[in-house]
Amino acid sequence: MRNRNGMLETAETDLTFENEPRAIAHSLVSENPFMRCFRLRNAGWLALFGLMIFCEMAGAAETQPFVTDVFVAGEGGYHTYRIPALITSKKGTLLAFCEGRKTGRSDHGDLDMLLRRSTDGGKTWRSVQLVYEEGGAKKTTIGNPCPVIDQKTGRICLPFCRNNDDVFITYSDDDGLTWSAPKSITADVKKPGWGWYATGPGVGIQLTNGKHKGRLVIPCDHRETIDGQGVKLSHVFYSDDGGKFWKLGGSVERHTDECQVVELADGTLMINMRNYWGRDGKEQKKDKKRAVALSHDGGISWQSFRFDTTLIEPICQASFIRFSARGEAANVPLLFSNPASKSARHRLTVRLSRDEGKTWPVSRLLHEGPSAYSCLTVLADGNVGCLYEAGKKNAYETIRFARFSLDWLDAGN
Repeated sequence: MRNRNGMLETAETDLTFENEPRAIAHSLVSENPFMRCFRLRNAGWLALFGLMIFCEMAGAAETQPFVTDVFVAGEGGYHTYRIPALITSKKGTLLAFCEGRKTGRSDHGDLDMLLRRSTDGGKTWRSVQLVYEEGGAKKTTIGNPCPVIDQKTGRICLPFCRNNDDVFITYSDDDGLTWSAPKSITADVKKPGWGWYATGPGVGIQLTNGKHKGRLVIPCDHRETIDGQGVKLSHVFYSDDGGKFWKLGGSVERHTDECQVVELADGTLMINMRNYWGRDGKEQKKDKKRAVALSHDGGISWQSFRFDTTLIEPICQASFIRFSARGEAANVPLLFSNPASKSARHRLTVRLSRDEGKTWPVSRLLHEGPSAYSCLTVLADGNVGCLYEAGKKNAYETIRFARFSLDWLDAGN
């Protein structure tokens, strides 16, 4: 039986055997020696079998993900909460960002940037913080959170967008308690003539290897005109000074969109992208599967563009991280989450790769019903956290947090 969060619940089992010795003693008097031996042996086996079942059920209950609602539609003065971003600070605090949409579910309108913090690994969450908003009730869209942490200083940088046009950065030096006045970096990271622009959504990364060690990289997407047509492209921007100044990196192939990036063990960057080759590119054989590319120069240029046939999608955002609690790049797996379906936004699934994203043999279903955007993080204790959109009737009823172990995920092999 599954609870409201889609997690397995074990039924109560009565394993009380206080009346069994009396029954067995009676059988010793009234039965012949053969039957007496038969009953004793079977009673022992039944007790052992019951104990095994109990232990199996108890173990299953302990290893199931812990799930809790972090943002609930209709509460706190907001119609809908969308676009989750989750990151673990240098101190181990969890920061869960999202867009608070005041009057409706639409991507555009009166949208605020919100935050909740957890200092106990996601078991409990502090009150909602308003990170930034503009214009009171004016229809100004503040969104697309994509936080990144400088592990040297602990500073949390938060790039975001206004009206999917201007790009801003704010930062916190006190573990997310307070935030600086936002600064526009549009001129540094957006070319003239580009239209729609979105940071993330999800998280940025800090590089740990090679000549670009320490670089902060922010995955983004934009629209530009190519051959007279508006085209979506993924790209990145970066900082080599802890987030003081930002520069535009390279764009990937056309018909790519929301994206996330990881650093592979050799310092190569791998970008994983939402794919519009079927809908916009009119090439159906390339449809409903994630697009992937590599960079060997810290995000300045991208090569080896391909499609990952295992990572199916209904055309939706996804999360993509390296399992590394403190930024180490070597000998750790990659994690990926998205609605694993070609037909609808449902079946939120977490996958694991141990060969740098070449194959994805391990997967576990986290939420079977309606689900959409998600964001993974590695917790301070080595467990995994996932902040994701989910509900019963539609995917935008709640933003939930799930906490699970790598062992639970590996059991899906």
